Amino acid sequence: MTVASPVAVEKSPAASAPPESRFIQADGATYHYYDIGTGQDTIFLHGGGPGCTAWSDFGPVAPYFEADRRCVLVDILQYGQSEKCLINGPMWDFHAAKTVALMDALGIEQADFVCNSWGGTIALNVAALYPERVRSLVITGSMPVFYGPLAPLPERGHRGRTARDVYYGGEGPTREKMRTLITRLEWCDADRLPEETLDMRYQQSLDPEETALAAMSDSPRGEWQDLTQQLGLIEAPTLFIWGREDAFLTPDYPMMLARMIKRGNLHVMDNVSHHLQEERPAAYHAVVNGFFTASQHP
Repeated sequence: MTVASPVAVEKSPAASAPPESRFIQADGATYHYYDIGTGQDTIFLHGGGPGCTAWSDFGPVAPYFEADRRCVLVDILQYGQSEKCLINGPMWDFHAAKTVALMDALGIEQADFVCNSWGGTIALNVAALYPERVRSLVITGSMPVFYGPLAPLPERGHRGRTARDVYYGGEGPTREKMRTLITRLEWCDADRLPEETLDMRYQQSLDPEETALAAMSDSPRGEWQDLTQQLGLIEAPTLFIWGREDAFLTPDYPMMLARMIKRGNLHVMDNVSHHLQEERPAAYHAVVNGFFTASQHP
């Protein structure tokens, strides 16, 4: 009997070495960001998992966008090399105001937003509260409201918070715990995860200020907000691009969100989970670039 050799799985591309780091003050807070490419201003906001940064989440797809866009990849406050300030009051209102202050500091009047998870909820609130600052939105894996077609949502919508508690709990962060977190919740195909991506996330998760935030009993991230009312205010064309195998929220959820926004659209991508811009960056860019073109033809 002939036994077939196992088929080698092609890895997803890892991010290259990050470009030059930049820092800027915005309304009293220090942001770290990258500024690459030329063209229409486009702001990238990353997800909220342990060790997430602008470059860990968007480094693999950035080369596609920088070919014809000015790409500003931002470490959200409390992440990466940005300031680890404590947040009091409604969290999404805080981040929206700070993001607009950052745009002012960078001289950006209006931008397209490309966002993952945590960053997407921030961008939706920016579009609702400061509509003149947002040209269009691309949102992946975000949870701006606490209900949906499959309500109650998994773990009452707190699966990400639970994963963070597990990661930093017990014996503390380890490289294998990070691999488990990413492959269970963020990637569809564990064999495609580059070791470089794993290392980047793990090393960042050890940042003393990030571990201190994770250890605080009272939430240092502000008060949770439901954005139901805000979604109806959004005028900007919006694309929800969703992984068919997203571990947090099935595509029924963004279909509901798309209907709550005047110009809401949905694209569901096969064989990806929560970080599709890393798993299939070329396919992700093709869809998003098509949306940017289509949004110019209402």
